[in-house]
This record gives sequence, C-alpha cells and structure tokens, in this order.
Amino acid sequence: MTNRTTTGRAVRWAKGTAVTALSAVVCLWIWTSCRSWAQGVREANEDAFLAGSLESLLAGVAGVLSMPLLLWAGMRLLGERGVHLLLLVGTVGWFLIGGHVVEDAAGGAATAGFLALFAVLGGLAALARPRPS
Repeated sequence: MTNRTTTGRAVRWAKGTAVTALSAVVCLWIWTSCRSWAQGVREANEDAFLAGSLESLLAGVAGVLSMPLLLWAGMRLLGERGVHLLLLVGTVGWFLIGGHVVEDAAGGAATAGFLALFAVLGGLAALARPRPS
C-alpha cells in the first residue's frame, strides 16, 4: 500500500466521519422537532382516538429517511463517489441508534456518546469503495 493510497483512505475516512456526524446532528434535530410537533397535536386533541399518530409516523419517517439523503449530498459535495455502503450502513444504523436516542429520550451525555459512535461507524463504512471496472 503506497503512501498516496493511505492518504486517500485517511481523507475519505475523515470526510465520511465528518459528513456522518453533521448528518446525525441535523437528523436528530429534524426527528426531535417533528416528534415535538406530534406530541403537541396529541396534547391538543387528547379526546380524539389516535390523536397525533399520523404525525408521529411522519416524524419517524422524516427522521430516518433524511439520513441517506444528507449522507449522499454531503459526500458528493466533498467530491466522493461510490458511497453505497455508507448509505446502507448509515440508514440502518441511524434507524437503530437515532431511534434509541429520540424515542427513549437519552440524556445529554448518552446522546453525545451515541452520536460519536454513529459518526465512527459512518467513517468506517465510508472506507469501502467499489472496485474500478
């Protein structure tokens, strides 16, 4: 492995980690904001059956599906291609990690730890690139 290849992999890892961390913060904000909106609808219509259920579903969908879009856009802005594994790992990982953070209302330190774990996971997934044909 040459120095150029090692440097390229390190740069790709750094880009993947940074994009994943920023995407996690944005998705966390989207998910918690939408969840607060759904909670407000539920509280405003306490007597209505399933009040806020549609809003809660939309909050989860927006919180999870915004992740692959942000990962793809961020990596493209930084000039990286072939990020299929990052998108897959990021989406599934965010569903599990982000869902735990948002739905279980993790504390501040736990949230920071989970977001750091997710960023490292994204950085590792960014190292995989397709073989040239």
